[in-house]
Amino acid sequence: MKTMLVTYMCAVLSVGLQAQNQAGYPITPVPFTATHVSGGFWKQRLDACRDVTIPLAFSKCEESGRYENFVRAQHPCDTFTVGGFSFDDTDVYKTIEGASYLLQTYPDKKLESYIDSVLNIVAKAQEPDGYLYTARTMNPKHPHAWAGSKRWEKVEELSHEFYNLGHMIEGAVAHYQATGKRNFLDIAIRYADCVCKAIGPDEGQLVRVPGHQIAEMALAKLYLVTGDKKYLDEAKFFLDKRGYTSRKDAYSQAHKPVVQQDEAVGHAVRATYMYSGMADVAALTGDTAYVHAIDRIWDNIVGKKLYLTGGIGATAHGEAFGANYELPNATAYCETCAAIGNVYVNHRLFLFHGDAKYYDVLERSLYNGVLSGISLDGGRFFYPNPLESAGGYERKAWFGCACCPSNLCRFLPSVPGYMYATRGDSLYVNLFMEGTSEIQVGKRKISIRQQTAYPFDGNIRLTLQKGSGEFVWKVRVPGWTRGEVVPGGLYRFADGKQTSYSVKVNGEKVEGSIEKGYFSISRRWKKGDVVEVSFDMTPRLVLADEKVEADRGMLAIERGPLVYCAEWCDNQGIDLFSVLLPRKPKLEVMDEKAPGGAQMISAGVQTLSYDVEGKLHASDAVLKLIPYYAWANRGEGKMMVWLPYEAGAVHLGPALGVGTNEFLDK
Repeated sequence: MKTMLVTYMCAVLSVGLQAQNQAGYPITPVPFTATHVSGGFWKQRLDACRDVTIPLAFSKCEESGRYENFVRAQHPCDTFTVGGFSFDDTDVYKTIEGASYLLQTYPDKKLESYIDSVLNIVAKAQEPDGYLYTARTMNPKHPHAWAGSKRWEKVEELSHEFYNLGHMIEGAVAHYQATGKRNFLDIAIRYADCVCKAIGPDEGQLVRVPGHQIAEMALAKLYLVTGDKKYLDEAKFFLDKRGYTSRKDAYSQAHKPVVQQDEAVGHAVRATYMYSGMADVAALTGDTAYVHAIDRIWDNIVGKKLYLTGGIGATAHGEAFGANYELPNATAYCETCAAIGNVYVNHRLFLFHGDAKYYDVLERSLYNGVLSGISLDGGRFFYPNPLESAGGYERKAWFGCACCPSNLCRFLPSVPGYMYATRGDSLYVNLFMEGTSEIQVGKRKISIRQQTAYPFDGNIRLTLQKGSGEFVWKVRVPGWTRGEVVPGGLYRFADGKQTSYSVKVNGEKVEGSIEKGYFSISRRWKKGDVVEVSFDMTPRLVLADEKVEADRGMLAIERGPLVYCAEWCDNQGIDLFSVLLPRKPKLEVMDEKAPGGAQMISAGVQTLSYDVEGKLHASDAVLKLIPYYAWANRGEGKMMVWLPYEAGAVHLGPALGVGTNEFLDK
């Protein structure tokens, strides 16, 4: 019974804290375990994650010595040279987390047994007082160069001791939820107790905050699982002391106390994890100052620092946010982990405010910023995700700093948990994917079957398979079909077209208004009722705010939630950097399919070139475009998201380069 209760409480912890009482989010997400994805776009992605991504990550953990680190920690040696990264342990924890999510929807005794064998190695590496950080324990006298001479000495810099704790807890909660076993959870509790004993406000304790945030989110989860408030108190301590320790720089979001912050700065992944932790702690403690701060920061991101793809983090230097409107394309960093973090933040803000604008950003990040980070077959990855490439940019099966592949392992299986949410007698329909879901709406249990080819098609059919009674369906009408690219006006549609949507119940059109991005249908429902939603997926032209220097004189193309790009392999004989769009380009959806099954889009263009006398010549051509997430699946070559419509914006030469990651080649 206890395991069942914890499963109920924690089933959605991968996508947000479930509101159990007044000290929680006002809106409750429906856990991914309640949804069976039965076909279409997302079944392909989830199958690839199960069959390829997670097995690959486990094999790479073994090949790269991540398991060996735990074995060596069991037998410390003063002469062993500690290499790798101080956070390599987290790749093991994250992969176990993702595999545990799979176990909840695809029970697999062989996989469960494999995880237990790994956890047996992990457990033996734990020190008697609960400390578990192999980068020190392997050689306590000469630990990893980033670790410092003693515990917690460099935790605000590079040791990642609290970061390791955070991912350990996240993985342990998922494993406990999936199996009911405490072997991983007890390891995490012992390490958390070790941290809570050493770090805090009491006499004899050290005052430290995480260098790389995530422990805040994780400790909030551990509080829900155990009921022990000290973990929630520790999470809040980490947040409240930020900006008051010796670390006071913008890179680690310590330039101001968190409740005074109003701009997204510094390392983008650390930032989004901190904002998510602030939301979780606010939900559980009622501290609204956190929420007001995140609201201000969100306004800054979507209004001044968000890429069209939903990616965040403009610069490779510090893997960080740039200045306002600093959004270069060829050198865009847009780390995959940052896009995942952007999903986390927007989901939590939706749970607070119930506004579809957060899902508009979430969906954009999900389909473009996140999925661009993993190949269609699930076996190769990007760390940064530029919006332009001159070639020489390819996906890799693993990195020395492998945070993105292992993060995808834990994120992708949880995606169905973003589909639905409830509040009282209201059911929010937020994302569209083929599948069947069991949902508690108020006091009634219902079953919904969703049929759709989304994101390739805008038609969605929702059938009430089980249940009846009076409640409200709140169907999200995406901003892109209401004439809004993103909230805040950083981007706008440039073609003057009016797109539409329609809603039918049992074949009859329903009229109504939209409130906070939702079309509400209130009635007494019965088994067999059908809601049909249709979104106009006419291809659209997008302009950026003039303040975005990199996109001046340029247009982008999107269809539905998908941003499109031109890639070399579909445009043989065309130099992409010589292309010029007409002022009113004609866009057509082609029968020809892009990699992954999406329809390609064609656009009439001109290509510019200089003759031997240096005169500029223009030739007509047809440019083909594919969804941005699908690029670089067919080899290296040029790619562009933003295409010039003003001659002065044409490159007529190689791009400036691509984003680089200082960790990748170490």
